[in-house]
Amino acid sequence: MIRHIVFWKLKSEAEGASAKENGQKMVDAFHALAGKIPGLLSIESGLNFNKAELGNGDVEYDVALDTTFHTKAALDIYQNHPEHLAIVSFVKKVVTERHAVDFEF
Repeated sequence: MIRHIVFWKLKSEAEGASAKENGQKMVDAFHALAGKIPGLLSIESGLNFNKAELGNGDVEYDVALDTTFHTKAALDIYQNHPEHLAIVSFVKKVVTERHAVDFEF
């Protein structure tokens, strides 16, 4: 099994919308992928409701994504699927930072 987890910081405003609005668009778009991509076993995404100031003046991440796949090949299919790539196109316009981790369990 493969887990793919991603965190994003959002621009305060982008594409004519606030960070919260863009974050919700991301969450809704990711949830809409459920059942549409072969090998995608689970997908959960949400807005961070517990943002806090970190010691260096940064804030925690705004949006999280947690997905599960049977195999790395299934993750590769997901990452190259047209519906996922459409979301990526939007995300790149509204984020300032992205961090991801992929691991086998």
